[in-house]
Amino acid sequence: MTAREPIAFPALLALERVDEKTFTGMPGPGIGPRMFGGHALAQALMAAGLSLPEDRHPHSLHVNFLAPGGADAATLYRVATLREGRSFSTLRIDALQGERTVLTMTVSAQVAEEGFAHAAQMPQVADLAAARRALEDWQRAQADFETLPIIGRLTARPVDVVPIDVAATFGDTPRPPRSACWMRVRKPEGMTIAMQRSAMAYASDMLFLRNALLPHGVRPGEPGIQIASLDHAMWFHEEPDFGRWHLYAGESPWAGHARGLSRGHFFAADGALVASVAQENLMRVTDGRLARAGGVVFENP
Repeated sequence: MTAREPIAFPALLALERVDEKTFTGMPGPGIGPRMFGGHALAQALMAAGLSLPEDRHPHSLHVNFLAPGGADAATLYRVATLREGRSFSTLRIDALQGERTVLTMTVSAQVAEEGFAHAAQMPQVADLAAARRALEDWQRAQADFETLPIIGRLTARPVDVVPIDVAATFGDTPRPPRSACWMRVRKPEGMTIAMQRSAMAYASDMLFLRNALLPHGVRPGEPGIQIASLDHAMWFHEEPDFGRWHLYAGESPWAGHARGLSRGHFFAADGALVASVAQENLMRVTDGRLARAGGVVFENP
């Protein structure tokens, strides 16, 4: 997908240092009046990186989203060092707007080390060229394409998204809770390794909820359902080069009790496993519908 007005990540992730471990981040494209959770997550990870020794780099993060942030408000990031060992550092980052804590994040960072290695294989999916053709064909066939809420959300983001299964990403027909897409930063010029890492964290929050909604024929942004990210975890296995195309493959193994669990992996185009992610979301029906596939068990692909 191509953005109407591409946004450069260096500006979106830029932080102003208040003191040694306090930073201010400027607002960016939100979800209506609310701050996009992936933006706060990415800025918090940038604040962590700016507070670490130069020889240590984040390999995992765990986030709890505590309150909705305002899309037009600046966010203050306060960093505290919880542990400083010989090989690992652990930080806590609190994101605040006024007196409200929007999220709290813990980040683990490690010095470079060698050890045993193995990785999952990238799934066999349509290549980028075929996925692009399918997306273009689907766009031409959909009179209301530009008015779909999910389209407005994606085109406001600084990440290109090309879905493997267009109907699974944008349609409203119930289907198994798994999908994949090609993703990359739109304008990678001037991005540091830390920015690449934060950009992938930002992107990881863009389509997570979609898989949990797939079995129920509901699209993000539709009326009658309240959705929000509750928590988010991410593990970086390799340093991302997110200016190049990566495959994101995700699934939702469970939903119930007004919550849905999603998980997925980022693969480089050469098949290398770059990062893994998991998130639980609020999925609350508010208009009395029973929009669910009750008791359905989906087979693994």
